[in-house]
Amino acid sequence: MKFFIDTANLEQIKEANDLGILDGVTTNPSLMAKEGITGTENILEHYKKICSIVDGDVSAEVISTDYANIIEEGKKLAALHPNIVVKVPMIKDGIKAIKYFTDNGIKTNCTLVFSAGQAILAAKAGATYLSPFVGRLDDISFDGIDLIHQIRHIYDNYNYKTEILAASVRNSLHIIKCAEVGADVVTCPLSSITGLFNHPLTDKGLAQFLADYAKGNS
Repeated sequence: MKFFIDTANLEQIKEANDLGILDGVTTNPSLMAKEGITGTENILEHYKKICSIVDGDVSAEVISTDYANIIEEGKKLAALHPNIVVKVPMIKDGIKAIKYFTDNGIKTNCTLVFSAGQAILAAKAGATYLSPFVGRLDDISFDGIDLIHQIRHIYDNYNYKTEILAASVRNSLHIIKCAEVGADVVTCPLSSITGLFNHPLTDKGLAQFLADYAKGNS
């Protein structure tokens, strides 16, 4: 399973990358705004900075919602760097645009996915990645992990090549559950990734090892 970090914060991206386990980055307009990155040119430059840090796919989201402008915006994003993946919303014109991008060799990430039916449409259009939102489904008392499991089953039935990129992953347990049901990728905050390190028995065991070593060398 691939690990992506879901942020526009360069320091967090560098920290995750330095761990040696980072495979890519996802962003969106809200994450850009959180870092104070506004204005088209500033956003484009920020994507270039992200691509200079990570040797992996970087999802860059369009803000257009009509076919012609999604295509125009997506082409500009794809031209920034070979690792850019154009992130397109799950809407009718978005699916049409994903088909266009697929036919023209541009990688895509279909985002804001909340149902298996939407996942089928994205795969049929040839999306590189599909982003079902686990946490947001949990927020409204639907099982986000169950959706990942359902999509995995459907994609395996028909040998769809679209990778399931579990998004809105909010904690370390989400990561483990996504791995159990066969997500190809998880994208999450840095804290969810680093949380995988934590176990009280590891801390206790290490403390004991160090204490015993200190006794023998005192």
